[in-house]
Amino acid sequence: MEVELQKCPMQKLIHYLVIILSLSFPATSNAQGQDWSLKDEITLWKSNDYLKHAGIGIYLQNAETGEVLAETDPQLSLAPGSTLKLVTTATAIEILGSDFRFETELCYSGEIKHDTLFGDLIIVGGADPALGSKYFKEHYLKNHFLDEWSTAVKELNISHITGNLITDATIFEEQMVPNTWIWEDLGNYYGAGASGISVYDNMYQIHFSSPAVAGELTTLKYTKPFIPNLEINNEVRSSDVNRDLAYVFGAPMVNQRTIRGTIPKGRNDFIIKASVPNPPYLLAWNFKSRLSDAQITLGGLIESQQSNLKDSSTHLIAKTTSPPLLDIIRVTNHESVNLFAEHLLKYLAYMIHGQGSTKKGIDVITDFWEKRGIDMDGLFMADGSGLSHFNCLTAKQMVQIMYYMKNQSPEGENWFSSLPYVPDGTLYYFNPINFPGKTLRAKSGSMTRVRCYAGELITHNKQPILFAIFLNNFNCKQSQAIKLVEGLLVTISKN
Repeated sequence: MEVELQKCPMQKLIHYLVIILSLSFPATSNAQGQDWSLKDEITLWKSNDYLKHAGIGIYLQNAETGEVLAETDPQLSLAPGSTLKLVTTATAIEILGSDFRFETELCYSGEIKHDTLFGDLIIVGGADPALGSKYFKEHYLKNHFLDEWSTAVKELNISHITGNLITDATIFEEQMVPNTWIWEDLGNYYGAGASGISVYDNMYQIHFSSPAVAGELTTLKYTKPFIPNLEINNEVRSSDVNRDLAYVFGAPMVNQRTIRGTIPKGRNDFIIKASVPNPPYLLAWNFKSRLSDAQITLGGLIESQQSNLKDSSTHLIAKTTSPPLLDIIRVTNHESVNLFAEHLLKYLAYMIHGQGSTKKGIDVITDFWEKRGIDMDGLFMADGSGLSHFNCLTAKQMVQIMYYMKNQSPEGENWFSSLPYVPDGTLYYFNPINFPGKTLRAKSGSMTRVRCYAGELITHNKQPILFAIFLNNFNCKQSQAIKLVEGLLVTISKN
């Protein structure tokens, strides 16, 4: 058990001096001396007034020897925020391999006679999270994949299609978002759900202009890309606050959206980002336009399919493959893309159980790590990205997974390369002077009253330390919580 600090200022001062002196001289060569210093520092750190009501989880382990350097007792199950992406991506790269690629296929049914397809065009989703993504413009958009599809149709001498353009997204369950995501998140870009056919990061931009006076109703100018059949109720007003405080409300697969909140006053083109209601339909709509540009007419409608259409009666026209999984995981962890993580979770379920669902994906992850000797008691997953407030795990479980990836996984080096170094990715808040020469790489996670970090720290003595620091329900601003964690990591690096 850790000893609680007394509230007396003099005793605190003495304790601080003891810590400073212990850090000013070389650590003893035995592990017990080093353990004492780190544990004592953590005890002092936890006495901060900002943390007196907080849930705190810390675990430090030598990445080479496996020695546990310090840990909070008891190990609490805490909301990890986006650090949960480390668990999802580690499982995905272990099961699928870093070279795995997703595939999206364009097929047709029926038969071609002369210049007419007597049948349907079918887009068969393969759960590619990155199809048309802004993060992979060179891969998908330099030679636009939709132009490649329309060219492939043209090369079959097809000028007219009698049937429908069908989207088959049945590789995943129909429900795009986990049950426990909150209403405030769903309509916004970071709350985009995972579909068997996702496209353009399932995100669109909403362009506003705002009056010069605060408190006035803004004008919605247009969306990019254009979202067919979308109905938007704009309640956004201008504000003296110079940042985006507007939120989009609306459910997946529903074309009605309400936008509330404020944007800065006096702006001619202010952009907020939102989640696409129906990604398969948007993709089909865009593809229909490309077909028209190529002088190919469609006699039928855009329809979605409720059962898998890919069978012996369909014929492949074109196939679009994703970048390697490792590249997708790097973006997932570096940029903290919720959509990509949810795709990986559901795809693991599809690979193992033949059903691409959130629930089955969680079962796959839990089972995978239990079979590798990690006690998963206390882990409660509700999604793959960490957006749900229902997610919980311990700092120890996080570090044990990282230790496995470091020492037992053939994909370990690849996976660790997906973690950003200070000051890249979500670590831009940290001062790079404190962590020179790529000595700190980690994933951050934040939500309201949640700030977490997990990764690898190289100390001044060149010792690699795997760490997880989880803070829940602290009594300060996020910027202050970040400084607290940064200060603790600086102290750890000096041991």
